[in-house]
Amino acid sequence: MSIKRYINRELRSDHAGEVGAVQIYQGIKAVARLRGDMELVQFAETHGVVEKEHLKMMEELVPVPQRSKLQVPWRIAGWLTGAIPALFGRNTVYATIQAVETFVDEHYQQQIDKLSPYPVFNTLVGTLKKCQADEVHHKNDAGSRVVSTNAVLKLWVKLINIGSRGAVSICRIV
Repeated sequence: MSIKRYINRELRSDHAGEVGAVQIYQGIKAVARLRGDMELVQFAETHGVVEKEHLKMMEELVPVPQRSKLQVPWRIAGWLTGAIPALFGRNTVYATIQAVETFVDEHYQQQIDKLSPYPVFNTLVGTLKKCQADEVHHKNDAGSRVVSTNAVLKLWVKLINIGSRGAVSICRIV
């Protein structure tokens, strides 16, 4: 695969991921507001602002014709990935965000590793590193708030990981 094709595929998946990430925090906020959990609303707002910045960066990098054609499903999946755990409370949300951001950290690292040997991509690598650093902060922030796990939560986290991998695979193509 050519490096140009690789970049197009990866950036398409990054853009779709940021679309989903913005929606994750919207879903958390919607349910947290209904539950009157202002701490969780604040968490979602703070992290959501950063994800909106990432989406803006990706929109500048990925022209509309090269973006995933599945924007609506990514928005719905993202929103549900935030809203469903919010129904079960903070701990489930924090474990979900930790899982999502662990995947995103690894995903960005793979791209950084692939592109770093090529000086022509230094600016792009810098952007990816900036996004990755923010995602690691989100992962660590959420992880520090997880107070307990159980078999159901571990299964949910596993499903999040499988879903994230599947979504990236699909985005690379569509």
